[in-house]
Amino acid sequence: MGFNQADDAGVFRINEQQALVQTVDFFPPIVDDPYQFGQIAAANALSDVYAMGGRPLTALNIVAFPVGDLPDSYLTEILRGGGDKIAEAGAVVVGGHSIKDKELKYGLAVTGVVDPHRIITNGGARPGDRLFLTKPLGTGLITTGIKRRAVGPELERIVSAQMAQLNRGAAGMMVRHNAHAATDITGYGLLGHALEMALASDVTIRLATRLIPLMPQALELAEAKMIPGGANANREFLQGHLHIADDVPENVQVVLFDPQTSGGLFIAIEDDDAEKFAADLEQAGLFGWMIGQVEPRQEHRIVVE
Repeated sequence: MGFNQADDAGVFRINEQQALVQTVDFFPPIVDDPYQFGQIAAANALSDVYAMGGRPLTALNIVAFPVGDLPDSYLTEILRGGGDKIAEAGAVVVGGHSIKDKELKYGLAVTGVVDPHRIITNGGARPGDRLFLTKPLGTGLITTGIKRRAVGPELERIVSAQMAQLNRGAAGMMVRHNAHAATDITGYGLLGHALEMALASDVTIRLATRLIPLMPQALELAEAKMIPGGANANREFLQGHLHIADDVPENVQVVLFDPQTSGGLFIAIEDDDAEKFAADLEQAGLFGWMIGQVEPRQEHRIVVE
């Protein structure tokens, strides 16, 4: 599995029982604290392995650092944050590579394992499936607000904690419930990644905005135009594939296009198992909101009501 259907990670079969899951992700800082940035970047990179139903094993650090412009202690804290998050995932850092650059960047190349017979792709959603989201939306708006000094320390703490949260628990639960399809919500936003699933599965996805969880102040930041450039690009990407009901407020639409960092999993679960899946998530202390359903292919691949 490679570039064929915009899946989260590449998969290489070793034998009948084992396959490697491989992915890479890195980006500039989106919060001020270097340790938190390291944690968030690591959780974001690890998420692609979880979205495929895999288990991360090893990670390689990728670093671009402005030597002389920032204290070396910043790099130490970034790597410490990433290393702690990798250890939390049960994986190990086995090396990496660094370069001098005018702009700080950090991330990981991650290798994991998965049972080749239990890979969860974005192409298996079936009509009748219920769709779950495991983290609220709005991280792009909030981190843009952080950069523009429009967000207070408490909201920065909340968004940092959410972005640093691993998708490990939700991933394990979806594997146990034999999820038909999954992806993690990152740069293309909820609607962009939903479109990838709809196209790969040859279905239409219907979402109910009243059920979609939002982060604190997400709508207020949308009203204040704290909109990252990626949100506008996502809107353009979806043209021709998307129908949004007239009564969906513009600020809500902005959040649906909002590019997420280390977002939750978007999971298609068989209708008969949806209530049990939701109950098991809750019992395990995990979050999961049922926000829509899969339907047979229609004129538009994504319908938002």
